[in-house]
Amino acid sequence: MHRERPPLRARVVGTGSYTPGHVLTNHDLEEMVDTSDEWITERTGIKERRIAAEDENTSDLAYEASVRALRDAGVKPKDVDLIVLATMTADMPVPATACILQNKLEAKRAVAFDVGAACSGFLFALSVAENYVKTGAAGRVLVVGAEVLSRFVNWQDRSTCVLFGDGAGAVVLAPAEGDEGILSVELHSDGSLGNLLCLPGGGARSPASPESLQQGLHYIHMKGNELFKVAVKSLEKAALECLKKNKMKPSEVSLLVPHQANLRIIQATANRLKLPMERVMVNLQTYGNTSAASIPLALDEAVRTRRVRDGDYVLMEAFGGGLTWASALVKWAA
Repeated sequence: MHRERPPLRARVVGTGSYTPGHVLTNHDLEEMVDTSDEWITERTGIKERRIAAEDENTSDLAYEASVRALRDAGVKPKDVDLIVLATMTADMPVPATACILQNKLEAKRAVAFDVGAACSGFLFALSVAENYVKTGAAGRVLVVGAEVLSRFVNWQDRSTCVLFGDGAGAVVLAPAEGDEGILSVELHSDGSLGNLLCLPGGGARSPASPESLQQGLHYIHMKGNELFKVAVKSLEKAALECLKKNKMKPSEVSLLVPHQANLRIIQATANRLKLPMERVMVNLQTYGNTSAASIPLALDEAVRTRRVRDGDYVLMEAFGGGLTWASALVKWAA
């Protein structure tokens, strides 16, 4: 009797992360701009962040995280079918940073491309990769979030320079049968709110010029108070949407891995979901906001510190420039 093969799921089979060695503390920032450790900690929860060396680029950070994720998965670069890299700080406009990474890894058979969705980028990339695996179009997929945000921060603007850090995180996906793996990914965008978080310079609208440099268009611009309100509502909505689709309640979530933007946003979202902070992964005090690297960096730390175990339900959520927001639910398989 013919039996239908159960549908494939995309399962996380390896994680990895990397952060630069240079640590920039709040006390260091006190010497650079009109701020204080108390002011930064109270408003953001951040105590320090990592800053890339002059010769470290986004692809270099991505390479280190990818090597660790592939090693953890027991997958060789030559066996990778696809590389999807999320970033808003690409090495250069062309070629894609994913292609530069592919060359560094010598993953010669892999198709490689970038995804741009700012701080939500990793979950957007995860969604793309998941569908490649589910349809059988790819067997081993490397999904990376990597940023060198320090190159795009105005170090005289205390409202933004205290927030951002550099880093990279990666996961390896492979096909699996059964009920473990990525259960669903929910994505959203609202371009009408794009002005709340943007980097205006460097594109076709405002290419590099003496005028664009003088106007500071190549730095990150953010309307923090307005963004905070939208972020909390969007994150709650995305999380509940993902859970509803899988007929689950927030109380069934083993670990929430949110985008590490601001501790107050994380606490407010957890409170709305009625999740105790013991079930929320937080490491922004050490790394700051690393944009697309934020979630995979936190997820890898959670795995390494055994905060994620076989059979756990892991909920990830993010929001970012675009505006974009997203969530993903995974039934973990050790």
